[in-house]
Amino acid sequence: MSEFALIDVLRARCAQARDDVVLGIGDDAALSTVPPGRQLVSCTDTLLAGVHFLPDTAPEDIGWKALAVNLSDLASMGAEPAWALLALTLPEADTGFVERFADGFVELARAHDIALIGGDTTQGPLSVTVTALGFVPIGAALTRAGARAGDVVFVTGMLGDAAGALALSLPPLAGEGARSAVFSPEGGWGQLLKRLNRPEPRIAAGLALRDLARACIDVSDGLLADLGHVCTASNVGAEIEADALPISPELTASFDAQTRRDLALAGGDDYELCFTAPAEREATIVKALDRAGCGATRIGRIVAGSGVRVVDSHGNVIATPRAGWEHFSR
Repeated sequence: MSEFALIDVLRARCAQARDDVVLGIGDDAALSTVPPGRQLVSCTDTLLAGVHFLPDTAPEDIGWKALAVNLSDLASMGAEPAWALLALTLPEADTGFVERFADGFVELARAHDIALIGGDTTQGPLSVTVTALGFVPIGAALTRAGARAGDVVFVTGMLGDAAGALALSLPPLAGEGARSAVFSPEGGWGQLLKRLNRPEPRIAAGLALRDLARACIDVSDGLLADLGHVCTASNVGAEIEADALPISPELTASFDAQTRRDLALAGGDDYELCFTAPAEREATIVKALDRAGCGATRIGRIVAGSGVRVVDSHGNVIATPRAGWEHFSR
């Protein structure tokens, strides 16, 4: 197929009408309207074969995840998603792959009323770049810079599942923790793999937190690394309670205690929200995020100083693994 035929496939399968899209796919650029009283929130992420997803990942899952990781960034800002741009690089013009990719992409897009308004296709190693755009009321965006000493630290959902699925998919490394996963789609392995391939962006949670949280970030590179970004931006430190980390039953059944903890702290690919708020708001936050369908767990507190440390039930500092994923560090 030609490049333009592939674009037609994407346009046909990803069609989603929105009143604020004046001109979508098909011209040199898109035209859209930002509602009055709103600021535009923009983010971009690239997924590369062999780096961000395994070679045998289903095209539908790649399409879903490419959009999901961007929506997670919008969620962390408290933004309502609206539009997306897609740049798709393929080794060859594979119609079947593009159709299946588009099906996964649009499944998530329609769930959040997102219109694909443009992008590009080109030939090369398989990679996907998505730009997502959304809105927040003027001055209402959540950022990394609002945490204060005395705040408590929360995280949505569970940590470590996606990293656990990846660890189970790769050959074991010398000296790594014990594995005991049952490799069946119905068992723990299937649930962990779903968390890796189809993360759920916490859009509803981000919207609920706009008036409750002081600082927020999505956990993409690992809890230690991402909370560390909040600490740096806010000029504070953080103390995390190891026993408070939310660990799923599937991860518990798949790894020993130390490996579970390390995956939760530094595994990455969780796409949960880590945020800080005054302690007196805890009950309100728990109720709000229960309504948002993901729940929230109090895992620590913000302190004076810098950096992130992890402590046990007696307050003793625990040695932690690498902080998280970082490109160009290998």
